[in-house]
Amino acid sequence: MKFVRTLLTAAAIAAAAATAFAQETSPATDSAAGLASWAKVYEVFSHPRCANCHVEDDRPRWSSPHYGATRVHAFNVQRGADGSGFGNPGLRCTTCHFASNSSVLHGPPGAEGWHLAPPEMVWFGKSSAEVCAQIKDPARNGGRTLDEVAVHVRDDGLVAWGWNPGPGREPAPGSAQATFEALSAWAAAGAPCP
Repeated sequence: MKFVRTLLTAAAIAAAAATAFAQETSPATDSAAGLASWAKVYEVFSHPRCANCHVEDDRPRWSSPHYGATRVHAFNVQRGADGSGFGNPGLRCTTCHFASNSSVLHGPPGAEGWHLAPPEMVWFGKSSAEVCAQIKDPARNGGRTLDEVAVHVRDDGLVAWGWNPGPGREPAPGSAQATFEALSAWAAAGAPCP
């Protein structure tokens, strides 16, 4: 009888430990951590430095506190008839946007390869849930895995401009490295969407 009690006690301890372990690593815990990481990512992606060029209607935006109301980019700037995002012939983005920022307050910003994001990568005016679903979808994220999205955000020169936008412009929150880390943590937690 003592053996049976000992065996039952050991089984009860093992079951309690397994339950505690399952609670510590439950999807709810991972989901909460993932959603916290996603909130940091969305704060960056929805910021004007990023969202202004991730538009649905082929017209980049000018928005941030110093602009007041959001405005469509002047000069009838558009994605381009060829869909490239580099603008129309005769008025390519690089007509005004060079490889680096203008030193003049609110002058034309610049980075290598200045262009609009592809039309399937719309963030401007989208909710956190909508952007989250888009980022997870290779058909709408440039054909990338989540790890590749994180590396793209960390290493792409045009993306990096968001944290160094030139005089008079508020940079995106955090840094490329911090956003890479948040994207990686979000992916590791199962990439939950709000």
